Amino acid sequence: MKNVIINMLEKALKVSVQKGQLSEFSLPYLELEPPANPEHGDYAANTAMILAAQIKQNPRKIAQIIQENISDTENIVEKIQIAGPGFINFFIKDDVWKRTLKKINEQNGKYGETDYGAGRRVQVEFVSANPTGPLHIGHARGAVVGDVISNLLKTSGYKVAKEYYINDAGNQMNNLGKSVLLRYRELLGEKIDFPESCYRGEYIKDIAGKIIKDEGEKYLNTDELSAINYFTSIAGRVILEEIKADLKDFGVVFDEYFSEKELYKNDGVTKLLDKLQKKGFVYSDGETLWFKTTDFGDEKDRVVVRKNGEPTYFAADIAYHQNKFDRGFETVIDIWGADHHGYMPRMRAGIQALGHNKESLKIILVQLVNLLRGGVPAAMSTRSGEFVTLREVLDEVGRDAARYNFLMRRSDSHLDFDLEVAKKQSNENPVYYVQYAHARICSILKMAQERGIDMPAYIDTDLSLLNEPEEKSLIKMLVRYPETVHGAAKSLEPHRIPFYLNELAGVFHSYYNKNKVISEDNRLTAARLFLIMMIRIVLENALDILGVSAPQKM
Repeated sequence: MKNVIINMLEKALKVSVQKGQLSEFSLPYLELEPPANPEHGDYAANTAMILAAQIKQNPRKIAQIIQENISDTENIVEKIQIAGPGFINFFIKDDVWKRTLKKINEQNGKYGETDYGAGRRVQVEFVSANPTGPLHIGHARGAVVGDVISNLLKTSGYKVAKEYYINDAGNQMNNLGKSVLLRYRELLGEKIDFPESCYRGEYIKDIAGKIIKDEGEKYLNTDELSAINYFTSIAGRVILEEIKADLKDFGVVFDEYFSEKELYKNDGVTKLLDKLQKKGFVYSDGETLWFKTTDFGDEKDRVVVRKNGEPTYFAADIAYHQNKFDRGFETVIDIWGADHHGYMPRMRAGIQALGHNKESLKIILVQLVNLLRGGVPAAMSTRSGEFVTLREVLDEVGRDAARYNFLMRRSDSHLDFDLEVAKKQSNENPVYYVQYAHARICSILKMAQERGIDMPAYIDTDLSLLNEPEEKSLIKMLVRYPETVHGAAKSLEPHRIPFYLNELAGVFHSYYNKNKVISEDNRLTAARLFLIMMIRIVLENALDILGVSAPQKM
């Protein structure tokens, strides 16, 4: 529906220019949104206000010119009004809204899908936690944000690859191996002073204990460097497998796990830096190599090779992103914790120095999660020694509640996650509220079948009988579902889907509490059954994008 109105506006603008009523202009895109007040129509365009400054005309006058030249060839508009400073408000005919339910019925599980992405290749890299410990709730929020963004892009016609970057090179991995070695010695009776730089969680003891069980005491007499290297490889593998298992139970499966070590094969990082140095983007001050990120708007240049000859994380990240583009991705999306905000300018600089458009890199920041229990900060077992793990949250509230609650706010906003609310079987719990709408519809449809009522077909259903205010609202919401999905994919804002679902479920529950779906009026029963069948399709499709189940009974 939205695209039809936009096409009408585009044609009207061309006609207005051809007639000489409007001067030539440059309009990058047309904005069209439902107005906040439904009395102001179904869609409102601010085109006239955007054009006013450019062509030096009164916005209301521009709006009137556009209105005069709108040709409704599809006969879908009831009326068009000019409002306020120059809004063009469109009122769509009731029967047009109802006719579009046919599309939902025909497309079923594919309703909401578009070809907007036209098969363009996109890589979404997220989580990418160091394999030095279990995932915590901050990682969990980033995991579901990345997963749902990937689902949205796939639904919008992109070819998407999900990737986890394994930071398995560098000092943090040596510290991991050293941590396990020290716990190994401690468990075998040595008195150990544990350094601050080492990892202290119970999981380190578990790994050390497993090594003792499998291989005994032989590493007590092995030289420390060899032992650390071995323990690093064992611990890294064990922790990564546990991370994969936790993510799988959370509903997140990656297409690719990319090892940082791959970047250093055949001196890959060094060769790339040499290439950038020849181009003038990297320079030496005698002991250190610097990247001229200030050429691309960063506040200062950044080190890529330290005095000791070791490449920095930034150097590896430049090489990693070049690798992404070498693999044929047209757009790469990085999902980072909010503490990486200051890292964004240098990464964008790196992309441009490599010869890529800065818009080919999208960075999504994910803010912290405040875990609550009944409104107060939660205390949990924290076997990690430092933080609440994803596994603990999954074990307590389950996959559906965890995923849905992590998506209830914009990713760049702080999130309060109340464990007690997430477990409630009541309307207070947003995921229960939405899932119960789906289960309630399934129950109604089952009841109809048990009473011998056939499921209505679109061609045999008189949708003109659906005249209750909630029925009209529900139909409009269903028709706007593809617009919601498209908007969420385009803006990379997955929270828009639970917002939509909460509203749809709320209107449905209100409607059900006021109206009988199955009644003595067979024609009205058929129309209402058809409507709730379409609601069920949209609920299931939207929950599927979120990776949340759509139960048939609760």
